Amino acid sequence: MKKSYGAEQIIGLLRQSNVLLSQGKSIIEVCRQLGISDATYYKWRKVYGGLKVNQARRLKELERENARLKRAVADLTLDKLILKEAAEGNF
Repeated sequence: MKKSYGAEQIIGLLRQSNVLLSQGKSIIEVCRQLGISDATYYKWRKVYGGLKVNQARRLKELERENARLKRAVADLTLDKLILKEAAEGNF
């Protein structure tokens, strides 16, 4: 069963993993203890590696805004193409 983690939880788990790694445990042992795969660990570290909780929240906020703006541009582009085609009489 796939678990869903929030940004705060991910950052907490990454901090916990850093403590365990500093104690001499291997990545595999740390991932097993945290209940995640090593691929998930590396993906999280790549995305959330040096972030603080407030920065992670801002990142997610910006990603949502970016997706909304991309949808708006796609809609406007489609409207423009329809109007252009109608103006040329190719319908």
